[in-house]
Amino acid sequence: MKNELRKLGVEKMGKKKETITIYDVAREAGVSMATVSRVVNGNPNVKPVTRKKVLETIRRMGYRPNAVARGLASKKTTTVGVVIPDISYAFFAELTRGIEDIANMYHYNIILCNSDLKKDKELQLIEALLEKQVDGLLFLGGEVTEEHREIFAGAQVPIVLAGTRDDVDEERPFVTIDQVQAAKDATQVLIKEGHDRIGLVGGPLDDPIIGYPRYQGYKEAMEEAGLNIDENLVRLGNLRYDSGVKAAEELLSSNHPPTAIFAVNDEMAVGVIHAAQDLGRKIPEDVSVIGFDNIPLAAQVRPLLSTVAVPMYDIGAVAMRLLTKYMNDESIEDNRVLLQYRLELADSTRLKEF
Repeated sequence: MKNELRKLGVEKMGKKKETITIYDVAREAGVSMATVSRVVNGNPNVKPVTRKKVLETIRRMGYRPNAVARGLASKKTTTVGVVIPDISYAFFAELTRGIEDIANMYHYNIILCNSDLKKDKELQLIEALLEKQVDGLLFLGGEVTEEHREIFAGAQVPIVLAGTRDDVDEERPFVTIDQVQAAKDATQVLIKEGHDRIGLVGGPLDDPIIGYPRYQGYKEAMEEAGLNIDENLVRLGNLRYDSGVKAAEELLSSNHPPTAIFAVNDEMAVGVIHAAQDLGRKIPEDVSVIGFDNIPLAAQVRPLLSTVAVPMYDIGAVAMRLLTKYMNDESIEDNRVLLQYRLELADSTRLKEF
C-alpha cells in the first residue's frame, strides 16, 4: 500500500500543471477576455475597480501571458539575440553587462550565446537565433567573414556589431574603438620613455579584430619614430595569461632583451609582469610594461598596470541602444560609432602623462 501511495505521489509531483489561459482568468473575474487582455497590456481604458479585480485574479490563479502567442500577434518577441566569442574573457563579460542594462531599460530580453571562438558554431548560433524570430541581433567581437555576410544579408531583422566592425560591408552598423590608433598610442608611451628596444606580446595576426590591428598600431608607432622593428622582439600568444608568461620568458631571456613591452591585452600583460618579476627584473625600472583593455585585473596586479582603457560597458550599451532604434524605426544620425578610449598610466610605466 505504501509503495502504491509513494508511486501515486511521484506521479502527482511529476505531472505538469494545467496551463491557466486568458479564458480562465476572464471567467473567474467575470469579465470579457478583451478586458483581461487590456489589463495585461497596460491599456488605460479599463475602470480602476475592474483592473484591480482582474489583477487579483491573475495573481491568485498564477496566470502567465503566453509570450509566443503575443509575439505571433504583434510580430514582435521583444527578444534580442547576442552572440559572444568567449564569456570567460573579462572584456566580453563587461560588454555584455552594458547590453543587458540597456535591454532591460527598453524592456527587451536577451538570449546570450557563447561561440567558444569557433566559427562554425558561431554561424549555427546566428542561424538558430534568427529562426527563433528575435527582433534584432548583436554580434560581438568576432571576425565578419563572407559566410557571416551571407547570413546577415538574408536576415529580416536589424543586426549591429559590437566591439568589432566590417570594413567590407560599409553599411553594417557597428560600435567599437579605433584599435590601430589606440595600440599606436600605447606604443608611443614606451617610445616617449626613451626605449628603442620595445617588445610586442601580440595576438594571432590572422585575427582582424584584436591581433592584427594592435600589431599594426605598434608597427606604425615604431616606424614613425624611426625605430627598427626587430622580429626577435615580437612574440604572439593566444590572449591568455599563460601565453603572456611564456612570451615574456622568451623575450627577457634572449641575448638582447627589450627594455619595454607592449602586450595587446591586460591578461597577457599581467603574465609579462609576473614572468619579469620571476626573472628578477623590476617593473618599471628594468622593464616598462603597458597593456590594453583596462579589465579589473589591471588594478589587481602590483605594480598597477598601465593600459589602454577601453569603454567596454559603453560599447555594449551604445550598441544595444542603436539596435533598439533600428527595431523601433527611430531616426539614426550615425550607425558607425567609434567611442573614445583613454590611456590609464599607472605604475608599470615610468611615464605618467601622455
